[in-house]
Amino acid sequence: MALNQVDRVWLAMSKLRRRKFDECIEICTDLLNENNLDQAVWLIKCKALTAQQYLDDTEMEEEGVAEILLDENATASMPRPGTSLNRPKTQAGGGGANQSMRPMTSSGRPLTGFARPGTGSRPTTGGQVSVETAMKGNRPGTSRPLTSLGREVRLGTASMATDIGGPFLNVERLDLAKYAKRPSLAMVLCDYLVYHDRNPRKGLELAAEATVHADYKDWWWKARLGKCYYKLGLFRDAERQLKSSLKDQDMVVTTLELVKVYMKLDLPNTALDLLMEATEKNPGESRILLGIARIHDMLSDHEEAVQYYKRVLHLDSSNVESIASLAANHFYSDQPEIALRYYRRLLQMGVNNTELWNNLGLSCFYASQYDMALGCFERSLTLASDENMADVWYNVGQVAIGIGDLGLAYQAFKIGVSIDSNHAECYCNLGVLELRKQNIEAARANFKTAQNLAPFAYEPFYNGALIAYKLGEFQEAFATCSKALEIYPEHTDSKELLQILKNHFAVL
Repeated sequence: MALNQVDRVWLAMSKLRRRKFDECIEICTDLLNENNLDQAVWLIKCKALTAQQYLDDTEMEEEGVAEILLDENATASMPRPGTSLNRPKTQAGGGGANQSMRPMTSSGRPLTGFARPGTGSRPTTGGQVSVETAMKGNRPGTSRPLTSLGREVRLGTASMATDIGGPFLNVERLDLAKYAKRPSLAMVLCDYLVYHDRNPRKGLELAAEATVHADYKDWWWKARLGKCYYKLGLFRDAERQLKSSLKDQDMVVTTLELVKVYMKLDLPNTALDLLMEATEKNPGESRILLGIARIHDMLSDHEEAVQYYKRVLHLDSSNVESIASLAANHFYSDQPEIALRYYRRLLQMGVNNTELWNNLGLSCFYASQYDMALGCFERSLTLASDENMADVWYNVGQVAIGIGDLGLAYQAFKIGVSIDSNHAECYCNLGVLELRKQNIEAARANFKTAQNLAPFAYEPFYNGALIAYKLGEFQEAFATCSKALEIYPEHTDSKELLQILKNHFAVL
């Protein structure tokens, strides 16, 4: 049969199923220009537009400026150790993460190769959230196809019709109460409003009308109400709707949405309890286990996180995030050879990005495979963008220090701060190298800059205290060293320096 003899509505549905959205939209647009009241074609185009813009928003999200600085929903303004993401496991809570071995900043550690949602905006223990850290947010997501409905009756109304060349849908003219009585149309329209138009207010109105029409018994509409409330920042209302939806129908997606709400409310333990309960009902669902692993990682409970990442790999052996996280854990456990095997597995799976080659270079270097390390860093720099190139140069500088080439290290750190003027770790290491050159004032300036940029890192404070002590500025040394111990109470060198200063003051 010739292509021009194929029914164009059927062809549009076929294009939608095969995820050829642009071609599907083009066919539907032509059909709507001929008959703008064709409801079936309108529905197909609506689904295609939605699928084009769809993001899997069950993932935990990064926090931006508004969420961090203006959040009035968090219950843990004075967080207890181990119960809040603002202050994960600390020494006060017993057994916190050792900052000298596993810092939380991406530049002070090899990048995992996977942008893990929900961790980028959380500084290390004791760090204060600021505008600078709030600005660093990215929203990863994955596309997922939507199931297509069959051909609906060919009826339409004026609210669906638009002028040629105008917007596809005039949202303000829609009679939401009317569409709410037709669930198949209302569901597609609700997703369009939420994912394509980014209009959760209208989506909320439609979902509320449809929920009333369904006599408050349809779990799908309750879940959409929760999603719209979440997008509007009404987290307690979202919690109530999502919990009601779970009572009517246990769904993994609804559970993950409710976990996002609890994470926004800074209730990680409640989220963990919910996920553990969901694991018993859905033992083979890797997304639930992955959520548990992420939360443990965010709470600095790395040993527990590793166990769940391994369980995820038993269910999904090609899960990139689990492989990358296990590799990073082995790297920090002084097992670079095993980390190298994980990163090679990611290469075999087709992952090819800056972070992966950077991690391969570090793993090769610490595994004493020096001939391969520089080649990996070259590939990493070739693929690097402005956002992560400074991190790669920082790691190149670390490798240069390891092989004793201080000139290359100095150049690498200088390039790092020229690319990213807020790269605190580069400033800290530049201060150490300037001190070796007897440039005292330059070293102090670099340490001061690092302290201002990274108030959650103890190294620049300790280094600044040490310089002040050697210059005889004991009061400044005492204050700076105390700050370092506030951030990392178990740092031995800071303890020794503070004791020396106390003895000196006692003598005076």
